[in-house]
Amino acid sequence: MTYLITGATGDVGSKVVNHLLQRGNRPRVFVRNAQKAQALFGHRVDIFVGDLGEPASFRSALEGVDELFLVNSGPQIPVLDELAAKAAKAAGVRHLVKLSSMDVQHGLAIGAWHELGEAAIRASGISFTFVQPTGFMSNLLAWAKSIKTEGIVRASTGEGRRAFIHSEDIAAVATAALTMPEYDGESLPITGPEALTFAEATAKIASAIGKELAFQPISDQEAGQRYSVVSGSAAETEAHVSLWRAIREGRLATVTDNVERILGRKPIPMNQWAIENADAFC
Repeated sequence: MTYLITGATGDVGSKVVNHLLQRGNRPRVFVRNAQKAQALFGHRVDIFVGDLGEPASFRSALEGVDELFLVNSGPQIPVLDELAAKAAKAAGVRHLVKLSSMDVQHGLAIGAWHELGEAAIRASGISFTFVQPTGFMSNLLAWAKSIKTEGIVRASTGEGRRAFIHSEDIAAVATAALTMPEYDGESLPITGPEALTFAEATAKIASAIGKELAFQPISDQEAGQRYSVVSGSAAETEAHVSLWRAIREGRLATVTDNVERILGRKPIPMNQWAIENADAFC
């Protein structure tokens, strides 16, 4: 089998590549930066350079591919997913695994973009699996600056809960979907082992770094103002504010058992992630 991994230098994509390497495969990676891919994987992968928004560069990478792992982000998800699915179908790719979001179940914020992307993939006629994680533990690295400089985490999520998931679990499930046809045609909503408030997540980081931290609730308006400093667009800012509001309203606290069902082990807990990443917060 020939595997093509997009987003291969990112958090999840790089782990999927490593899982395939551990299985004895030599995957292809589709990246913007060949030097970064070379630094991560050496000569163990075949590197194709391009952009999913440029179909010609993607088509050459797809030649002879059986399985495609697709990663897109931001408001362009629906457009890029459609382009990729159509190109993969035309190239004879057997199966596409999309890194989606569990938030498609609610049709809000970032989940709405993924919902449209999923619809475009279905419409293309290609065989698919949608891996739908909840919020990534690694997204909490965004708290590093305020933790290091102030000892404070600010969020507009109130007492709402989120079953944060480790990117290693996401990658392991994605690899299973790529390598095991029994998951063809399925949507796989996956979560961590427990739904935590953001205050509880803050406490787990505090325990890992041995430092007292405070959680400070803020308004949607302040959350939007703070996120707009790093956001790519107004639409992206509004999507995140809507997501945090939905968490506060208790709409995104679901915990599933799919990680254990697929991998045969419990999902990785937040305290382990916090220990692994303690240096980032010190």
